[in-house]
Amino acid sequence: MSRKAYLILENGTYFEGKSFGAEKETTGELVFTTAMTGYLETLTDPSYYGQVVIQTFPLIGNYGVIPADFESESPALKAYIVRNWCQAPSNFRCEGDLDTFLKNAGIPGLYDIDTRALTRIVREYGVMNCRLSYSLENLDKVIEEIRPYRVTDAVKNTSTAQKLSFNAENPEYNVVLIDYGAKHNIGRELVKRGCNLTVVPYDTTAEEILALKPDGIMLSNGPGDPKENTGAIGELKKLCEHRIPTFGICLGHQLLALSQGAETEKLHYGHRGANQPAKELKTDRVFITSQNHGYAVINDSIPETAEVSFVNGNDGTCEGVSYKNMPAFSVQFHPEACGGPKDTAFLFDRFIDMIRENKNS
Repeated sequence: MSRKAYLILENGTYFEGKSFGAEKETTGELVFTTAMTGYLETLTDPSYYGQVVIQTFPLIGNYGVIPADFESESPALKAYIVRNWCQAPSNFRCEGDLDTFLKNAGIPGLYDIDTRALTRIVREYGVMNCRLSYSLENLDKVIEEIRPYRVTDAVKNTSTAQKLSFNAENPEYNVVLIDYGAKHNIGRELVKRGCNLTVVPYDTTAEEILALKPDGIMLSNGPGDPKENTGAIGELKKLCEHRIPTFGICLGHQLLALSQGAETEKLHYGHRGANQPAKELKTDRVFITSQNHGYAVINDSIPETAEVSFVNGNDGTCEGVSYKNMPAFSVQFHPEACGGPKDTAFLFDRFIDMIRENKNS
């Protein structure tokens, strides 16, 4: 029988539910994702570091656990909140169940609560801190304890600790991927396009990256406040002076913009899900994209040497930047599409074309 558990919000609201996964109290930043599939990719996305994730789709766990679909070696989120947890998964690729997976990863879960009402609170009041607890004793004290919580050292704790190499079957180019908390499928998309890939830690210097003689540089996604990464921003600024073709995704997009003098801001409740519209300004075409971010580049802060290339179809925030003074571009959404639609996978081809043109020039 599941243990009674509570989700306590910093505004004093609390929800009663039932526990699954690991049994432990935890504090984190409460966010929601609207993805209807891809819960394994959500659970293993490093960008959720330090956060308690609400899954708005009501039935989770129905196709079990499939390690081949993981986007990192282990979950980085603090807790997982669902409406209905499927205890009897069915899928020909299934290799386990969600409860066991969360227990082994040390991640607590909470189910049988009104996730619709919970999501409405986050939408209205914005991202807030919360605690998954098994008691309502000393509630006022608990609320005071969770209010100061901040997600810190996020990139440091999700980046690779050492250099990694992945070889393409018929290699044409050498690409360095700077890992700020990278999802695995970014590397897969590059390798299958003929790139020998070298993955380096977030704090690798510009000189060390240049010594690898890259034809292109990939800036990965990742968690946390982009402005905290002052060292990485400084190294990116140095790298940009060498005009190596560069492609940034999510946090990589934000860090590249910051290195060129732009500014970022925290969004009210962020964009998280596999159904987010992004409009390409040059073509006036809207793509449905996978997204997971709580910060955005401020449109009006983009320098004259660059231009906004994509905007969010819902709120007009910056979803992409193209640079005029160097062969570089970036997007806020996830063209590697795990999990999510594959509408924007062509951006990897655009990056390869940029590398090819640069080598031939």
